[in-house]
Amino acid sequence: MAPAPQRRPAPPSAALTAAMSGAIDLAAVKARSEAAARAAEAPAPQAGHYVVEVTEATFQTEVLDRSFQVPVLLDLWAEWCQPCKQLSPVLEKLAAEAAGAWILATIDVDANPRISQALQVQSIPTVFAVIGGQLVPGFQGALPEAQLREFVAAVLQAAQEAGMQVGPAGPGAQPDAADGGAAAPAAPPEDPRFDAAEQALAEGNHDLAEQRFQAILDAEPNNADATLALRQVRLLRRVAGADPAARARAQAAPDDVDLQLAAADLALAGDDVDAALQGLLATLGRVAGEDRERVRVRLVDYFDLLGPDDPRVGPARREMARALF
Repeated sequence: MAPAPQRRPAPPSAALTAAMSGAIDLAAVKARSEAAARAAEAPAPQAGHYVVEVTEATFQTEVLDRSFQVPVLLDLWAEWCQPCKQLSPVLEKLAAEAAGAWILATIDVDANPRISQALQVQSIPTVFAVIGGQLVPGFQGALPEAQLREFVAAVLQAAQEAGMQVGPAGPGAQPDAADGGAAAPAAPPEDPRFDAAEQALAEGNHDLAEQRFQAILDAEPNNADATLALRQVRLLRRVAGADPAARARAQAAPDDVDLQLAAADLALAGDDVDAALQGLLATLGRVAGEDRERVRVRLVDYFDLLGPDDPRVGPARREMARALF
């Protein structure tokens, strides 16, 4: 019996992608595929070049795309930050020791405020990891070297669990002598079922994309990637068929549930997440019965699309619970 295709890395964090692009990533599955393809074509990090300075212009290439090859650690710092001057040299030392098992991306928050805002950085130094386009929480402040090594080991373990082949992360790690540099980790096997669904999505055939993602779920009811992709496709289809004037019309018809749902979809597609959530929460408090259930289900879809790390999700969930109970 042939082994089941391995699941590909999860889509990029919606909150991160939305803030970096200026609009919420409704086609995250397609974006994931394109980023993985770019990473496969890009050269592996050159020997000795395991620390990169990242700007807003290079964030996509050096962080998101590169994270499909190897884990990327983000070191957010500023020139005036004294703890940063303690932490950064140690991270650079560990990156050099790892010899390409992971990449350190340093980001000057003063020079790149949009990145800092996107990541919702409260203080520096702050460290995150990115694996397969997915943001992984890290830590704030300067840690001792022993704890930094533990963090790096945990990141590499997470990358392996996500299907990424990573090399050793210690002083014994050496570049591949055959090509004179660090060998690019093998990309996780592609899942042809996702390829077919994403192709339909790329062609704008939302119905076919939905059918193909649904077929994956019929075979694997717990496939989280297919579940998220199906929600995204359905949102894309709703937005494509929505009246562009629905948001303006909804203000004059607060009890029209269909109009309120359409207006919320358009708000979410336009990266006005607060308006989308608050509009549905207000509607939830005005309606009952089947209409209330429709609004509740749509809110839950939004929560899943945004992801648990989005700071707006927790308060909105609590407000929804108060309205329902």
